Parts: sequence; C-alpha cells; structure tokens
Amino acid sequence: MWVRKRIDIGGLDIATGLVRCALPADQGRVTERVARLWAHGDDVLVCLSVRTGFDLLLQAVRFPRGSHLLMSAINIGDMVRIVEHHGLVPVPVDVEPSTMAPRVGAMARAITPAARGLVVAHLFGGRVAMRPIAELARRHGLMVIEDCAQAFDGGFRGHPEADVSMFSFGPIKTSTALGGAVIRVGDRQLLGRMRSLHQGYPSQTRVMYLRRLLKYVGIKGLSTRLTLRAVAQLFTLLKVDYDRVAGSAARGFAGRDFFDRIRRQPSPVLLAVLERRLRRFDAFQLCLQQRKAARLLELLGDHVACPGVASQPHTFWVFPILVDNPAELAGRLREAGFDATRQHSLTVIPAPAEGPAWEAKTASAIMERIVYLPLYPQMPDVEIERMAQIVTRAARRADRRCFESLAAGDVPRG
Repeated sequence: MWVRKRIDIGGLDIATGLVRCALPADQGRVTERVARLWAHGDDVLVCLSVRTGFDLLLQAVRFPRGSHLLMSAINIGDMVRIVEHHGLVPVPVDVEPSTMAPRVGAMARAITPAARGLVVAHLFGGRVAMRPIAELARRHGLMVIEDCAQAFDGGFRGHPEADVSMFSFGPIKTSTALGGAVIRVGDRQLLGRMRSLHQGYPSQTRVMYLRRLLKYVGIKGLSTRLTLRAVAQLFTLLKVDYDRVAGSAARGFAGRDFFDRIRRQPSPVLLAVLERRLRRFDAFQLCLQQRKAARLLELLGDHVACPGVASQPHTFWVFPILVDNPAELAGRLREAGFDATRQHSLTVIPAPAEGPAWEAKTASAIMERIVYLPLYPQMPDVEIERMAQIVTRAARRADRRCFESLAAGDVPRG
C-alpha cells in the first residue's frame, strides 16, 4: 500500500539526532546558527512549534479581550483554540477554492471596529498572493499574520507584506526536524517581548526529543508498502478504524495539557537537527514532487477539482481532490493499495454569534468533499496512472467546474 504521507526525514538525519542526544550542546549558540540561516536572523524567533510562536505572539501583542481576529476559514483547530484561549474571537474569512486564498470581499465584510488582526493560512503547499489582502488590512490598521507551515520550499522566508510569518518543521512538514518553528516578526519591540516570554519557558528535555525520534523511526518502519498493508488488514480484522488511528499517529501535540506542551523551549538536539535540515534542504526532491503532481493533474484532466491548484508557486505538500462520494472513493483507493484519507487536522471556523452572515459556506463545502491522495517522489509513474484511473472512474461530481458552484457554497449532488 502506498502510504498517505511519507515522513520527510532521512536515516542520517535521525542518526544525527540520536547521537546528539548523548552530546553536550549550547542551546543559545545552536539557536543563533538556525536564526542566521533565516535571512537577517535578527528578526526571527526559533521555537518549539508554530503553535508555540502563535501563542507567544498573542501574549505579547496584548489585543483587548473580545477583539476579533480574522482567519482563513479553513484552519488548524489548535490555532483557533489558541485564539479563544486569549479571549479573542476567531472570525472566518471564506476562501476562493481554486487558490484557497481568503476572499478580499469576504474579508472586507468581516472587518468591524473590533477587528485587530488577520491570519492567512497558505494551504496544501500553495502560496496565497498577499498584496491585495495586505493592502486592505493596512487600510483598516490590522496586523497581518501568515501561517506558512504548509508552504516551506527551502527558499521562501515570508512575504514582505506580512507583519509576522510562521514556518513549521513538525513531523509531517517538508524537511521536518520532527519539531521546531521559525517565526519572523517585523516589529522588533514585539519580537523582544516574545523572546522575553519564551526565555521563561522550561526546555524540552533530551529524553522528550529522543522519544519523538524513536516514535517516528517506528512510524517510518511501518510505512513500507508490505508492512502498511498488513497493518491495515489487521486493523480491519480487529474492527479498529485504521484511517482514524493513522491520521492521529503523526500529530505533534495530541493528548492533554496542550498549553503545557507547547509552552516549552526546543531542546538543543531538536535545534541541531533543524539546522542540519535547513542547511541540507533537498531541492531536487521538491522538484520531483512538483513533477509528479503535474503528471497527476494531467491524468485527472477536467474530471477532478483540486482545491488550491491555481495558487503559485505550489509545492503540492499534499494532493487534495473534491468529490461528492469522498468516503466511498477513499475506501476504493485503499482496497487498490492507495492509502487515501479524509483525516486531517483542519477545521472550518464557525461564524461567531454576532456575525452569522460570516458563515464560511465555501470552506464547509470543500471540507465535506475532500479526499487526500498519496503522492510523493518515490511513487512510480505507473502507480500514479493506476490511481488516476480509479479516481476518474469512481469519483462523482468531481470536475473542475464545481469550483463555480463552490463559490456559492452549493455543489449539486450527482
């Protein structure tokens, strides 16, 4: 079975982490080395995760309680949780399905005197055109925050139009270090407050990071085609939901004590692995991923709608499609040896009680119909062709014209 998502870390990277767990390291120096790899280096905070950085930002910026924070309507559930924890109101901004960019018109309608900031999520490996969004935000005095966790391509360091840019190197991200994040902050005073708060956090211990390394060694071992098929069959026999378990296995902050987990400094070992990943970024593998995605798009033709496909540049970090029979299609693909899934950590932000007209109908329609196809450089073209044949035969109401209906939040059932 072709696994849904490969962990993008090699054996030498893992071995480096294991060796570093036994060696002394100066956290300050390795943090500085990572920061220097990020443009100027003096405008970034290196922390445990994007969740950590976002939480620090909201602590430091001190928006009044009850303030509105406009957000791309499709977002990570934990990001919404952090906003609400700080007494702020998350306001969804509906998206354009072909690019997954927040709609400028929807954003304009959602701006009220209570609005203080905007969070733009670059989704699925595509990159949102920030200028028109930033121009509107500037006219209303909003802070512009971009979540680039799914958009790292080795060279992108954030848009100049953004006040804050957040990059993740968590377990399923491109060039993962199994943790870590780089947060670029344009306002030096704000960055100083974030750093001060961050320095008061306890450190992630070497043992914590060692456990994470060993966990993902196990996950990578179970991700081989034969092993994965055997595991899926075993789960079926035991009547356990394989899709749900597999979807939650790679999540970085599952379980209780969420804020205790994210409010830590990264261990020196994690930082050393992150430095190695940044220095040795594999642009060739990214190019292969883009070529495989282009081939799959060609094979699917006009039969399948792919959200975000028109955003440029695009790394195709994941490959989502939209159909009216997502559960049925995912099941057929798994039967054929393709670990397709509907599992994800994304959520559609509900409209607040005071603004029911802000309901993100397009975002809801997208997430109701989404299926993620396995796609990565190691998949042979013949297997990609076989997967495309299954999709085009089994999918219902999948053609790209459904984007027009999605714009109105209504897709006719086939």
